[in-house]
Amino acid sequence: MEQYDILVIGGGSGGLAVAERAAEHGARVAVFDPRPLGGTCVNQGCVPKKLTWYASHHMSHARHAHEFGADVEVRGLRYADLVQQRHDFLRMLNDYWSGYLERLGVHHVTERAELVDARTVSAGGREYRGERVVIATGGEPIVPRMPGHELGATSDDFFQWDDLPRSIAIIGAGYIGLEMAGMLRSFGVDVTVIAMEDRVLEMFDPMVSHVLERHMEEQGIARHLGATVTGLEGTPGAITVHAGEGQGHGPFERVLWAVGRRPKTRDLGLDAAGVEILPNGVVPVNEWQETSAPGVFALGDIIGKAPLTPVAIAAGRRLADHWLAPERNPVPVDYAQIPTVTFTHPPTGGVGMTEPAAVQAFGDTVRVYETEFGGLARAFAKGDVAPVAMKLICAGEDERVVGIHMVGDEVDEMLQGFAVAVRMGATKRDFDLTIPLHPTSAEELVTLKVARPGQMDPIANAA
Repeated sequence: MEQYDILVIGGGSGGLAVAERAAEHGARVAVFDPRPLGGTCVNQGCVPKKLTWYASHHMSHARHAHEFGADVEVRGLRYADLVQQRHDFLRMLNDYWSGYLERLGVHHVTERAELVDARTVSAGGREYRGERVVIATGGEPIVPRMPGHELGATSDDFFQWDDLPRSIAIIGAGYIGLEMAGMLRSFGVDVTVIAMEDRVLEMFDPMVSHVLERHMEEQGIARHLGATVTGLEGTPGAITVHAGEGQGHGPFERVLWAVGRRPKTRDLGLDAAGVEILPNGVVPVNEWQETSAPGVFALGDIIGKAPLTPVAIAAGRRLADHWLAPERNPVPVDYAQIPTVTFTHPPTGGVGMTEPAAVQAFGDTVRVYETEFGGLARAFAKGDVAPVAMKLICAGEDERVVGIHMVGDEVDEMLQGFAVAVRMGATKRDFDLTIPLHPTSAEELVTLKVARPGQMDPIANAA
């Protein structure tokens, strides 16, 4: 039996982060994953999505270039070229990680792993023993079991397509569904979003949902919200989506399931190791990622908290420092202050509390500053001009900033610095005393003047 300091099941963002940092500290580490290294983020998530989003972003902006005097004609999209370049780039990242682990001395076992007990992992007919075991197997798309479910594809499947449909129904109005909707619409696909939620991006601030829904209509993205899908019917290329009381939508060339993701915790032998698993597959952990089984740790999508790549990376690195370099004074991840961005068209982002959450926590001390405008980047544009909207949520006598939410071009790049300010406890006065960069969209957040009381349902009250 081979002996290691740390055994890591899962070669995605979190697993690689803990393996890399632990190896740098001199630990003997083995990583188990039969798939290309990088996990969902590199292979079916963040990276291929952002590359595809850039292509759609360039397409969208190119259509407006002539309004700024550019002699540009958009003839269409060579999607096969995009797919090939994306594939080549991802293989480069896979190869990078393989080589990097080898240089660090990390043993990559390209076999499916299963726990035998809290210290032993079985893979490829061999057993490995470690002082600590980390479970970082990530998540997978949910496909509801209903009539015709097999006619629908998932976001994982999307990145395997070598062509685009003329029409598509996207079932789900969360961040994955809306990112796909925006990209595909920019590529010229007829897009319909069908979801049981009453608004898009239901977990985000209501302002974000409201502005984005309005722009989706301008883009020509059809929406059927508050609709419970009961089944799919037809054949590939002509699929009808049934929702509500027998109502049919379509036919569509393709259907995409985007109703969420679930932890990949089945068939890992967690029961044998004494690891508690909730009915939804989530593995509960303490502040240092330890499960109910001493010496077995979990991080990333499987713990049910902020399933985001940077969160998994931070948790993995801090965990390795906690074990092997306590002199660095590592602290656990604060899951309450996680900035998030969705690469919709236009992008949206936020950090801290939504307005309803702030009102629930701080009552009538909440003050909200907000604005909506057209950025200079689209000053001459006509048609589906992307809006810019921003909201600053403050609480208490000192008006501490407890939430920031934005919609608009480049908010994905603006938000990072403002997330630092929220984490440090900045107040509205700190924002007021900051000299703005002009002319930019970001300057609006430090020049907001008019406040209103916080509300549990600000959109309904404004109607």
